[in-house]
Amino acid sequence: MKTRSTPTAEAIANRKWFVVDLDGEVLGRAAARIAHVLRGKHKPTYTPHIDDGDYVIVVNAEKVKLTGNKVAQKMYWRHTGFVGGIKGLTAEKMLERDPGHLITKAVKGMLPSGPLGRAMLKKMKVHAGPDHGHEAQQPEKLDLSTLIRGSSAA
Repeated sequence: MKTRSTPTAEAIANRKWFVVDLDGEVLGRAAARIAHVLRGKHKPTYTPHIDDGDYVIVVNAEKVKLTGNKVAQKMYWRHTGFVGGIKGLTAEKMLERDPGHLITKAVKGMLPSGPLGRAMLKKMKVHAGPDHGHEAQQPEKLDLSTLIRGSSAA
């Protein structure tokens, strides 16, 4: 018996849309479960080299929690490209400025690097508040607490 590799056209045709509410969720746990869905690991047709994941709409990104002292102590570093141009932001400042960027960075670190990971990340839409403009896609609510490795998201 051969292992069947899902054709890309079939994987694209079977994509669903999910809404994830991050109100009161812990950042790292939520990011891991979102990456799980974006990658397609919740499907029986999962293939590592094919983008078989679903779309994820993240709402209430501003209400995500960080455990311990991470809000004050966790630093996000970037470099301007000039000599001595390293700049840092605490998680608290990043939550104030752009809470969606905090979620995006966490999920991006859990996806594969390269063109496949970038394509997966494009399927995530992050909104700071409870409203999103994707009602036409008829998204289903996804409960992150029930989504664990090996279970079905639907």
